[in-house]
Amino acid sequence: MTAAKPTGGSFAPLAQPVFAVLWIATVLGNTGSFMRDVASSWLMTDLSASPAAVAMVQAAGTLPIFLLAIPAGVLTDILDRRKFLIAVQLLLASVSISLMVLSQAGMLSVSALIGLTFLGGIGAALMGPTWQAIVPELVKREDVKSAVALNSLGINIARSIGPAAGGLLLAAFGAGITYGADVASYIVVIAALVWWPRAKKADDALQENFFGAFRAGLRYTRSSRPLHVVLVRAFVFFAFASAVWALLPLVARQLLGGDAGFYGILLGAVGAGAIAGALLMPRLRARLSADGLLLSSALTTAAVMGILSLAPPKAVAIVALLFLGAAWITALTTLNGTAQAVLPNWVRGRGLAVYLTVFNGAMTAGSLGWGAVGEAVGIRSTLVIGAAGLLLAGVLMHRVKLPAGDADMVPSNHWPEPLVAEPVAHDRGPVLILIEYTVDSHNRRAFLHALDGLSHERRRDGAYGWGVTEDSADPERIVEWFMVESWAEHLRQHKRVSQADADLQGQVLAYHRGPERPVVRHFLTINRPGTA
Repeated sequence: MTAAKPTGGSFAPLAQPVFAVLWIATVLGNTGSFMRDVASSWLMTDLSASPAAVAMVQAAGTLPIFLLAIPAGVLTDILDRRKFLIAVQLLLASVSISLMVLSQAGMLSVSALIGLTFLGGIGAALMGPTWQAIVPELVKREDVKSAVALNSLGINIARSIGPAAGGLLLAAFGAGITYGADVASYIVVIAALVWWPRAKKADDALQENFFGAFRAGLRYTRSSRPLHVVLVRAFVFFAFASAVWALLPLVARQLLGGDAGFYGILLGAVGAGAIAGALLMPRLRARLSADGLLLSSALTTAAVMGILSLAPPKAVAIVALLFLGAAWITALTTLNGTAQAVLPNWVRGRGLAVYLTVFNGAMTAGSLGWGAVGEAVGIRSTLVIGAAGLLLAGVLMHRVKLPAGDADMVPSNHWPEPLVAEPVAHDRGPVLILIEYTVDSHNRRAFLHALDGLSHERRRDGAYGWGVTEDSADPERIVEWFMVESWAEHLRQHKRVSQADADLQGQVLAYHRGPERPVVRHFLTINRPGTA
């Protein structure tokens, strides 16, 4: 199966009105969010000079994403996404309104600022997987990759404009006006979502409930070895790289002697560097592998941290943060793109939610950890330690190669419908599936090796138990078995098998002897009289 090609280049999705309107609204909304974050981070330096307290703002914003990203991914799959996004925007607007009122009244305290930042992080946690999941609804299938790239570009446009604008507003008019601008941006986003003429989702007899979908997402994540590699690489990189983000407000104020406007300019430089990095990404990918890109990002980020530790002139710091932005977007797009490539559509939202959980967990733990180190040894030494750790981790992790992500994850729909004597209730279970193979003794070892690979696919797609047995009277008769929690879950399993899984099953079937396919049987639990 050949991959779909974009119909009109990188900007083709913007020719589709719904995507264009929501994209513009999202850029404005993210710009407002960055303005809010700049105001909150800078206000904390006024309320407390403690590195731990300043780092706590970063942690309060990312901790909810770590805690709630997976439930948010589940909700993305089972709720009306448009209504869900509107509700989240209302929550975020209420947070900014509260910050605006408290700051204007001079009543904003350390605890209130951290608490409201935490509520804003809850909104971000609920919104993240949903924004990513709606992209295929807004554009043609062949333009999905371009739309994802445009979303990344939009975020970095907001990152380049928002901090600088927020810093200028904060310096000129105070925190209240800055928070008010963020509130206005949410009004624009809500208006765009209300306008979005989203088609009503058709009823699905196999629609998952929250807890079943939650278990299915965790089951897939636990059994996907390629995803494990992405998660480990992401955690290690972001845990060390978070040092520069956690301490940047203090770097700007104490090491570089800047004010709120300069802090906004520094963050704007990061955004501008990210835009440049995104535009250069096609050339970089042509020359470097995904592992090479991630190593380059680690080396560049470590170098920037080392430069900042020297308290350079302001102009040098701005140039350094341009490179930081390019390195950051390179790492983000490489890891996120690889995660997308190894996930099938049916679990993409939940899988990306797990990725976001690891990303934000690393950022949260890193922020708290580097804040504590800063308290103990000072900002300069902390930056040096973080740079050395990132440099070492980048070189060591380069040996743990990222998955190629070239497997065809499109559903194959090649499993025949299970035979039943009469209709089976969807909630009946558990279900035991037996598959009987006949394998020549000289092929036994190779067959079992292939079957072991297939076991991961069974578990990813719905099985909670798997095993293989042989007939004591005829060792060439081998039975594979696996358990699924309900009949509905097994029917979903039929729809989840991908083309790559079909190829793997073909390798197993090549060892089966005989003209007929292996015999497949389904066994349902019998509720005996007197039992629940």
